Amino acid sequence: MSDSPIFIIGTERSGSNLLRLILNAHSRISVPHPPHIMNYFGPIADRYGDLHEASALEPLVDDIMKLMNVHIYPWEFAVDREQVIADTNPRTLYGVVAAIYEQHQRHDGKARWGCKSTFMIHHVDAVLERNPDARFVWLIRDPRDVAVSSRKSVFSPFHPALTAELWLDQQAEGLALMEKLGEQRVLRLHYESLTQEAEESVRKVCDFLDETFEPGMLRFFETKDAQKSARLSKSWENTGSPILTNNSRKYLSGLSQNEIRWVECITGELMDRLGYERELPVESGVSLERSSIWTRWKVRIQNMLWNMGVEWDSLRGDSNHWRRWARGSTVALIQTKRQWGRKL
Repeated sequence: MSDSPIFIIGTERSGSNLLRLILNAHSRISVPHPPHIMNYFGPIADRYGDLHEASALEPLVDDIMKLMNVHIYPWEFAVDREQVIADTNPRTLYGVVAAIYEQHQRHDGKARWGCKSTFMIHHVDAVLERNPDARFVWLIRDPRDVAVSSRKSVFSPFHPALTAELWLDQQAEGLALMEKLGEQRVLRLHYESLTQEAEESVRKVCDFLDETFEPGMLRFFETKDAQKSARLSKSWENTGSPILTNNSRKYLSGLSQNEIRWVECITGELMDRLGYERELPVESGVSLERSSIWTRWKVRIQNMLWNMGVEWDSLRGDSNHWRRWARGSTVALIQTKRQWGRKL
């Protein structure tokens, strides 16, 4: 058995919460809900200076602790700041992240940890510097269904064109990573297989991770972690229920023909490579940047209007709504001050 860390990578709204809870139900694997540290601090990490120096590392850890304090899925224990500083090795942003996750692993009393922050697909080199034996589960979902799901989620773009461009970029990174590291290090897993052939897919994941399959993994929805997730946000409400086996091809009723065309024009070539059949005749690729100014404005305005509607629903129904706003404010303040070279 291995004790190397596990990373679920890909695009949000592709089933990463589902897979996180399935893996977390394993007796040896701890996968907490992620605070997305690399995503928020990656753009400003160099603003702290040389992290080999305490004068740079300690302010970085202090700022990350502020993020942890407003985490939209609060952990069951308080991260020990001094222990994080002591355990950070190498002295990099990812070294801090690993030290924090290792604390959670010890709290859970498990043998290895995993990270469900799909944004880690952009930080693989940093991971491999510290954990050269890390494993990556590349979770893929039909981009048209991702677009349907994203429209209702506070954590994603809302317009199908914006979702499609994000999906395209991140799946291209996934393909490049698989070509670079090979199938021994990167597992390509389709959401459709995970939901429709659950046991076979979970066994495949366990084999890839050198772990023994445990039947309790398929009853993840009974765990305290899953029930807590379902209560916190409408975007996660399905995590407290058994796997939805009919949760594919939702785009047939959830998107208009024009929206399907947007997604297929942007992602079509990669859809073909990943095994997703198109609904409409093949058209040449198009991007927002190559569209008319009026088209780009219409997309942005529609995205803003959908955003307002989803935020209103979140305000009424999500118990972590204010924590999410607090997180946004905290991150914006830290990033702004660091970008301008000012100390908090």
